[in-house]
Amino acid sequence: MNFEVITSATRLETVCLQARNQKAVMLDTEFVRTRTLYPKLGLVQLYDGETLALIDPLEIDNLEPLWELLRDQSVTKVLHACGEDLEVFQYYAGTMPVPMIDTQVMAAFLGYGVSAGFGTLVKDFLGVELDKGEARTNWLARPLTDRQLDYAAADVYYLKPLFDKLLPLVEAKGWSEALEQECAAQVLKRMRTVDPDMAYLDVKNAWQLNPRQLAILQKVAKWRILEARKRDLALNFVLKELNLWKLARFEIKSKAVMDKEGFDNMEIQRHGNRLISLVNEVERMSPAEYPEKIVRLVDLPGYKQRVKEIKDVVNAVAEETGLMSEFLASKKQINQLISWAWKKQYPQDSLPEMLKSWRKPLFEERVLPLLKTV
Repeated sequence: MNFEVITSATRLETVCLQARNQKAVMLDTEFVRTRTLYPKLGLVQLYDGETLALIDPLEIDNLEPLWELLRDQSVTKVLHACGEDLEVFQYYAGTMPVPMIDTQVMAAFLGYGVSAGFGTLVKDFLGVELDKGEARTNWLARPLTDRQLDYAAADVYYLKPLFDKLLPLVEAKGWSEALEQECAAQVLKRMRTVDPDMAYLDVKNAWQLNPRQLAILQKVAKWRILEARKRDLALNFVLKELNLWKLARFEIKSKAVMDKEGFDNMEIQRHGNRLISLVNEVERMSPAEYPEKIVRLVDLPGYKQRVKEIKDVVNAVAEETGLMSEFLASKKQINQLISWAWKKQYPQDSLPEMLKSWRKPLFEERVLPLLKTV
């Protein structure tokens, strides 16, 4: 396995131009994200079947030739378990690798679970046992060791023969179009950013709060995500989620109470006054401006029975197609379907995932009669 470490913009441009002559290129990224909100890019691996390049973003200021390759729609970009890689590209390049195929999704269309590991697939289809010992390395350290570089190179070197093996199998099962649709949907999901005004809905146990408390939670959750983006700091390193909830639940208006409730000293010292001012702002709001009480699906009459009926349908489709139930419809997708129906949003508004693209013909006729009885 021969690879080249790319540290100059000139060589990067040459390699990327060469790659754009291929039908498909293999991509991977190595990054670090511990206390930061955004990933810190340490390495980009690129393999076009001829040149295996390990691109060093710490040495190259201008990665535009690589971003141009990502945008080149004549070249398919192949990744594995691409979710976090897509976040990296969106943050650093402001673009996504399109079109994109994820070999983890390919495996799912061949009957694997939704989280099939790269090492497992390489062993199953190529008979190669990969060394995953460097998975948790510090990719921002320099110099990288030979073992680290070998590990990084292997992730794209074996990705090509894996892709070449999986593609005809997916095609033979008639899932080619579905594969493209599923991968395109993954890209769209990663392009969406959280609306700061809606961040409070993601706070655990927000459903326990009344509308006034939710108004506090909405303000402080919005402040927290904007602060995290400004400082590039992970959300819980700005303010722990539990303390976010406590602030709203107990309508805390003093640093002494924050201390009593277990807030970190740094949270109190740095943000205490700001948090108190946000709580006080709600005092001046009209109750008509408060968010609505959150009603959980699980608390609504008939929810458990509806989930069981839909899962029965999913299991039946799994038997017929050979696909795993969790891939056909996750718990989140089932809840999305029920929420969409119970909120009387159909047939208007955007459709839930179980009624879109390749899943639509599998589920539409079977689940719509169940939803109409809700």
